Formats: sequence, structure tokens, C-alpha cells
Amino acid sequence: MPVPATPAHGPRSLLRDDVYVRLRDAIVDGTLEPGEQLRDAELAAWLGVSRTPIREALLRLQHAGLVVARPGRSTSVATLDARAIRDAQAVVASMHELAVRQAVPQLTEQDLDRMRDANHRFAAALCRGDVDAAVAADDEFHGVPVGCAANDAVRSVLEQFTPALRRLERLRFASLTGRGSVTLHAQLVERCAAGDVAGAAAVSFQTWQTLEPLLDTTDGPQG
Repeated sequence: MPVPATPAHGPRSLLRDDVYVRLRDAIVDGTLEPGEQLRDAELAAWLGVSRTPIREALLRLQHAGLVVARPGRSTSVATLDARAIRDAQAVVASMHELAVRQAVPQLTEQDLDRMRDANHRFAAALCRGDVDAAVAADDEFHGVPVGCAANDAVRSVLEQFTPALRRLERLRFASLTGRGSVTLHAQLVERCAAGDVAGAAAVSFQTWQTLEPLLDTTDGPQG
């Protein structure tokens, strides 16, 4: 869809990271559609900022594979590319597996309760078809072990590659196939609670393999 004409809510003076997050989320949730041309002036007017943070954010989004820049021509939202998504999936699955391995010895009962609560909210969101809430709860669930692992390298890599997967996951969470993640989440909590490092890591990795059916239907670059 076109860039919204109404200025986005929030303070006019947004930090560079805020601009990046808003544009990233607009691409992931489909507000900015695959193939849509992105113009600095329109985006700056929408977010109420100068063009400088917009250009910086677009560069970061290009590195994340969410936009495509054609020097001297235009910048547009990247289409869903099966190969790029498979690459991102492999990296994200490995990073979460590593994070869980490092986190299990550090997880407290409070951390486990946070994961259980996030999974309950995730399941409820799927049942009522609320994709935004499902994505938010899933982020919170996986964010607990990532936070406990306290591995800055893992966090940095996930920040770069997870958004590409979230575009595809929104399709999955809108369907009945997304409900399989609820069971895997519960199994992950059980393994973590038991102190089973290898078992928890294996379940975490498996969780990120559930996108395979959708990847099989994304048979190459679109657009």
C-alpha cells in the first residue's frame, strides 16, 4: 500500500533506531508492500523526521534484506526471495539454538514463568486470529533465553536476520499450521526447567524449522 498520508503517532524527534524499527515493522506487517517504491521525502513526512535518519534506516534495511536499492534509480521493498529466507532461517535457527544452550543454566523460575505466560498469550492470539499479538508474544517467548544468554553477537545477528523470517511467519500465524509452535514452546520450557541443555537446544532449533512448508511454496524471487 502507499506510504500513509497521515503522520505516524509519536514524538516528532525520533532517534535513528526508532526510525529503523518503524520502517522495519511497516515492511514486516505489510503496511509497505513487496515491490513498493520507497521515497525519502514521503517516509520523512510520514514519520516526522528529516531525510537523514530515513536514509540511514534504509541502508540498515538493505543489509537486512528487507529493501532493494538501485543506485541512481530507486529503493523499494524487497520481495519474498526463497533463497534469502532459507539462508536467514538457517542462521536464526542456529543462533537461537546457541542462545538456549547458553541460557539454560541461567534461567530462573521467574524466567520460565515469563516464557509460559508468553506462550499462553501466543496460543490465545492464534485462536482469535490476531497475528500482530501472536508475533509479539512469540518475540517475547524467544526473547527470554536470548536475554539470559547475554550474548551480544547472537543478539546482533538475530536483529539483522529475524525480520526477513517474520514476514513469512505472519502468513503461518494466520493459518492453523502456526498452532504447532505452541506445543514446541511448551516442550522447550519443560526441557529448560529440567536443565536439559541438549534437549532444549534441539527443540529450539526444531521450532525454527516449522517454516519449511511455507518455504516450499516460495519457489524463488517474486516481483
